[in-house]
Amino acid sequence: MKALALVVACVATGALLAGCSSAGKPTNKDDSTFAYLLDRPTNWVENKVDTLPPLPQDSNLLPFEVSGNTPLQFAVDRTSLTVGSDGVVRYTVVVTSPSGARNVNYEGIRCDTYEWRLYAGLNADHDGWDRTVENDFTRIENGALNAYHAVLYQDYLCANKIPTGSAKSIVENIRYKRTAGSMIH
Repeated sequence: MKALALVVACVATGALLAGCSSAGKPTNKDDSTFAYLLDRPTNWVENKVDTLPPLPQDSNLLPFEVSGNTPLQFAVDRTSLTVGSDGVVRYTVVVTSPSGARNVNYEGIRCDTYEWRLYAGLNADHDGWDRTVENDFTRIENGALNAYHAVLYQDYLCANKIPTGSAKSIVENIRYKRTAGSMIH
């Protein structure tokens, strides 16, 4: 009798499992029923950048370390750093060579996509911005000797695909060299 009950239970379980598996592999074709939050299409729109910050003053520059192997020095203008409602952290960066030559750019890093873009660079007369150098967002390169975008993204500006805080808190972190790695307890 126990053997018969076991056989009936096994057959019933097999039929139940067969019915469940007949639906095939799960799909996400019917988004109205269920959709993963991160699978939803985004309608991200970048904030317009109509006005540019004033050119940086040396007294407002906050140096940050990129690599011990590069002769270049990197700094962010503390007065230019902003956190946009679009999730883009914008800032002026100054890259100085050992001979004193400077590259000055106004840039943005988009935290949710690990991308950066150039809005303007210092003009040839060194007295204003040149917007003709503006480009679209491009992927941040890791591991390069002068990959300061990756350092800014990973150490100061972004965490979990969002800005690490207000402009004021990011400036304070750069000022006191509080990197994301140093704040883990």
